[in-house]
Amino acid sequence: MASKITKSLNGSLQVPDQPIIPFIIGDGIGPDIWHASVRVFDRAVEVAYGGKRKIEWKEILAGQKAFDTTGEWLPQETIDVLKEYLIGIKGPLTTPIGGGIRSLNVALRKELDLFVCQRPTKWYEGVPSPVKHPEYVNMVIFRENTEDIYAGIEFAAGTSDAAKIQDFLRDELHVDYNFSTGTGVGIKLVSELGSKRLIRAAIEHALEHKLPSVTLVHKGNIMKFTEGAFKNWGYELAETEFEHQTYTWGQWERTKEEKGDSAANAEQQEALAGGKLLIKDVIADNFLQQILLNPSDYSVIATLNLNGDYISDALAAIVGGIGIAPGANINYNTGHAVFEATHGTAPRFANTDTMNPSSVILSGVMMLEYMGWQEAADIIVKALSKTIKEKTVTVDFFSLMENATLVKTSSFADHIIEKL
Repeated sequence: MASKITKSLNGSLQVPDQPIIPFIIGDGIGPDIWHASVRVFDRAVEVAYGGKRKIEWKEILAGQKAFDTTGEWLPQETIDVLKEYLIGIKGPLTTPIGGGIRSLNVALRKELDLFVCQRPTKWYEGVPSPVKHPEYVNMVIFRENTEDIYAGIEFAAGTSDAAKIQDFLRDELHVDYNFSTGTGVGIKLVSELGSKRLIRAAIEHALEHKLPSVTLVHKGNIMKFTEGAFKNWGYELAETEFEHQTYTWGQWERTKEEKGDSAANAEQQEALAGGKLLIKDVIADNFLQQILLNPSDYSVIATLNLNGDYISDALAAIVGGIGIAPGANINYNTGHAVFEATHGTAPRFANTDTMNPSSVILSGVMMLEYMGWQEAADIIVKALSKTIKEKTVTVDFFSLMENATLVKTSSFADHIIEKL
């Protein structure tokens, strides 16, 4: 009998053999890619567990379909169901034009306090790429999801609110800036709580999966009390909560100052040889160079919201584009998680059965892994990889490949299912 996923007192997810999982079909191309993807999920679960496990899908509304049905872009019922059932998956959503909700995706993250935006990025053989060695990229991005400029605190130029903020900054805090009536104001928020819970999740992921490093990506050389604080709080967290499991560049720098380069280098080599996780940091603009020049030096990335937005899409481009980039929004404390396609709605291709469903499919893989259904996740990845390697692809990849076979969205799913 189908039932809810719950969280036990010890913090682990309790997943029944027939879990009820809410889904949002999405706008634009959402229905096309969802109908293809859900068939892959269902067949993979059936094959992996011999029919002993099955997902019961529960549709909930958001976006254009919700507005057309209820008059609301994000009904309270949808939020309540996601809170109750813990795990959900969604297609791309329209951002409403006008006042109210700036972004449905951001609104969902805020309502459920989904403080991690998790974006794994790896290359699948055969996927066309603009770089020579996309296989060197294998990273997981932990992007802070609730703070930074995405808190949405900004005031338009010429408004009384903007004038009040400018007057306060100039008169009370003596900020050295020549404000004018044509100046908009935005506020960047970075807290110790928000930073540490994001970095903690990144470190725990790296330790669980035996990955070599966590890199704190920041712009702390300029924004010392926000992005610089993010870096400092990250090192502090590693050296207190994870002191026996990590080695930080901060420790290396202190040893270097006290004992010199050779002693610091020897200390680091000993720590890493002993299996400790390396915690390091990189300035954000330099990191955007490093993902092209030395991508194999990085595995888990912890960063703030805006940096993470840029980095995730840049990495996605290296491994084939956002059409094959999965994503998840997670609160590791409560267990709540919403897995999602990371691309837009592409409304002009709606109902054409032509778009690549891989972003939703791989987001579903992340969901299955989160549930502990690794066997089903693994066979989907193998079947998807084999289908792409055989050059049986949708139009986005077909136009970049030689001697490829063009298929529809639904047919692409059929080819994956055949290989399960």
